[in-house]
Amino acid sequence: MGAENLSQDILAEQLLELAIKSGAEAAEVYQSRSLSRPVFFEANRLKQLETSESEGTVLRLWRNGRPGLTVAYGAVSARAMVERALALSQLNQPEPMELGSNFKPSYPDLGKALPIEVLVNWGKEAIALIREVYPDVLCSSDWECDVETTRLVNSQGLDCYYNDTTLSCYVSAEWIRGDDFLSVSDGQTQRDSLQPEKLANQIIQRLIWARENVLAPSGRVPILFTSKAADMLWGTAQAALNGKRVLEAASPWADKLGKPVISPSLTLYQDPEAGPYSCPFDDEGTPTTRLVFIQNGILQHFYCDRTTGRQLGISTTGNGFRPGLGSYPTPGLFNFLIQPGSTSLSGLIKQMDDGLIVDQMLGNGNGISGDFSINIDLGYRVQNGQVIGRVKDTMVTGNIYTALKNLVKLGSDADWNGSCYTPSLIVEGLSITGRNN
Repeated sequence: MGAENLSQDILAEQLLELAIKSGAEAAEVYQSRSLSRPVFFEANRLKQLETSESEGTVLRLWRNGRPGLTVAYGAVSARAMVERALALSQLNQPEPMELGSNFKPSYPDLGKALPIEVLVNWGKEAIALIREVYPDVLCSSDWECDVETTRLVNSQGLDCYYNDTTLSCYVSAEWIRGDDFLSVSDGQTQRDSLQPEKLANQIIQRLIWARENVLAPSGRVPILFTSKAADMLWGTAQAALNGKRVLEAASPWADKLGKPVISPSLTLYQDPEAGPYSCPFDDEGTPTTRLVFIQNGILQHFYCDRTTGRQLGISTTGNGFRPGLGSYPTPGLFNFLIQPGSTSLSGLIKQMDDGLIVDQMLGNGNGISGDFSINIDLGYRVQNGQVIGRVKDTMVTGNIYTALKNLVKLGSDADWNGSCYTPSLIVEGLSITGRNN
């Protein structure tokens, strides 16, 4: 199962040929295949090995200017898919055909697959390192090698595909101390290799910080979001940069191009060659490009697909992605990077006289308004530049746009949290409430 096999699959050509012969003016086929081999550990021991495969094919066509879309999983009859798409097109209103053309690139494979034995050894190593320091904790983890193949072909001459292999892991450590329950978790996503020692050390550090339970600060004090927690802030920024939200006049940055919108210390961008979420083309076949959204706090660009770009009077930025196989392309991000600073995490902590570290949260603040209220699942009190213990029953509230304008310091410890590459950072302007009894 690979890019070569998918590129030689004749189903896509059959679908295009049948669609045009059946009266469609244009058609496209999107194909996705994946092979996943996860390894699971539970209660410090290897639990199970799995292999899962999936395959999906999407046909989109236009007849009399009306679009019809249908999805099939696994083996499928080309004729049945075409007939279903044509029938659905009769229910839709005419719309412009947004298709790429005459584009047949050859992309190299991204990443490399690893044997299951390597994943098993990594899992054993991470758990052994944690329990060497904390023998009473119970560790669970999963380690996975996922190979995905994507192909997009249409009746206008477009034919592009690529093979994408990613490695990922997730480790959690549960520590029960009488009536006190603590769960610390972290993960990694990479192309070629994972780092069990680094992951174990990150969890050990959190367990060390949590040895004592202390009272939370109250009111407005500096808050340090670790790189693991900081993506909550960036979810709102991503929504505000979405061209569709600009068209809907929902983004507070809709009329702010060329103007400062956040701290001048912040630069936000995407890079099609960066990290495990690199991507050579979007789901409309447009090559992805490096694009700076905000440079030194000043808004430079929004991201959009073909349709949104046309409506905004600009061209697509190569950000047309399908939320699911059964969905039309819409503006989306393949990766999102925040340019890191020069101060280590320990250096950030030393700069705090009295403050709070947020490492794990319950809930999120991804709403376009920026207003949020979250419970801290794992947080720590800082006094005089030192972590003095874990806080419980604590909530942070405020507005994300306000926080991003009140940035105190950026860390140098940028890491991938999902498809967001972010460092730790200290912000002001948020409120803390806790049950201090």
